[in-house]
Amino acid sequence: MPGGWHSGGMHEPAGQLVVEVWADLVCPWCFIAKHRLRQAVAAYEHPATVVLRHRAFELEPGLPPGQRVPVAQHLGDRYGGGIEAGRAMTARVAEVAAADGMVLDFDRAVTCSTFDAHRLVALAAQLGGWELAQAAVERFFAAHFQQGLAVDDHGVLVRIAAEAGLDEQRVAAVLAGDMHADAVRADEAAGRARGIGGVPYALADGRVALGGAQPVEVYLQLLRQAGGVQGQG
Repeated sequence: MPGGWHSGGMHEPAGQLVVEVWADLVCPWCFIAKHRLRQAVAAYEHPATVVLRHRAFELEPGLPPGQRVPVAQHLGDRYGGGIEAGRAMTARVAEVAAADGMVLDFDRAVTCSTFDAHRLVALAAQLGGWELAQAAVERFFAAHFQQGLAVDDHGVLVRIAAEAGLDEQRVAAVLAGDMHADAVRADEAAGRARGIGGVPYALADGRVALGGAQPVEVYLQLLRQAGGVQGQG
């Protein structure tokens, strides 16, 4: 998604710099952006004031649970050129990630529904705040991109959510029903209302937005602009 600055929206409470990030849990650029944004927060003049909030976005919202396709095949089918074209696309993304010190294993990764995984991120936010939610997001990314796990499989979701710090029984209960489905749909509706057609998309202080997986320095500029901080040159 191409980058660009935008403004407008609501201010968050004074003292906190809330950065809402619309992302999908099987989106490689979202994983890369999360890694870079975390570095930008560390370099920001007031890192303790920054709160990162995950907002749900599904790249394949109509994909039914249980339908799984190797990522390269999915990309080749969607954009043309077959599996070889898909492999070329994933190779380019993996190269960018490697330059950032990240390992993305597309050979095992499968495209699948992320709706239930997003519901568990909402659960984490409810139970443990945004720090626990971010831990869950990180674990889901790792499960998909580094372990080749299907993040629509309920057994997998229970296990990796527990690894992130969630209670297994609570997770299983959520997956057995439709709890937090409204939260996911509300995030997606808010994204559509903002005209978000691709992710990652970061919105800082409810008024300064940046699309795409940007360099660390650009995310740092986002934080400084939204936080009213003069940069150090």
